[in-house]
Amino acid sequence: MAKATPATRALDKAGVAYELHAYDYDPDAPRVGLQAAESLGVTPDQVLKTLMTLVDGKPVCAVLASDQEVAMKKLAAAAGGKSAQMMKPADAERMTGYRVGGVSPFGQKRQVPTIVDAGALQHAKVFVNGGQRGLQVRLSPADMVAVLPAQVASLT
Repeated sequence: MAKATPATRALDKAGVAYELHAYDYDPDAPRVGLQAAESLGVTPDQVLKTLMTLVDGKPVCAVLASDQEVAMKKLAAAAGGKSAQMMKPADAERMTGYRVGGVSPFGQKRQVPTIVDAGALQHAKVFVNGGQRGLQVRLSPADMVAVLPAQVASLT
């Protein structure tokens, strides 16, 4: 497994402190984030998932706890739009440069507006995909928000 990904290079360039954590990725897991949390031995609310969405047809990246579902109306409102929907997996892969299951909010091919669920800020450290399946970065949620740069809003 590569330790350098576009995500880790983006974090290095920004001077953000983080730790890399590899785990056994299960492509058949019904919910990848929950499987990652179990493999890492942490609660699911500490492992954040990255969702690529469309708000009024424009790409928006949403980051929230792996055990939560995004409320599309709240996401749309936070992004200043009227409606939101999930982006098709192939479109998400093309836009981010990552494979589904390994999408990171960091180092995407094209920077899009990013919204982090406010619940993520309750932890001192969170896990976020490191840019490939089976690789997580652990960092301060405040650092994550600052480096992305992201807006914080209630998405659940």
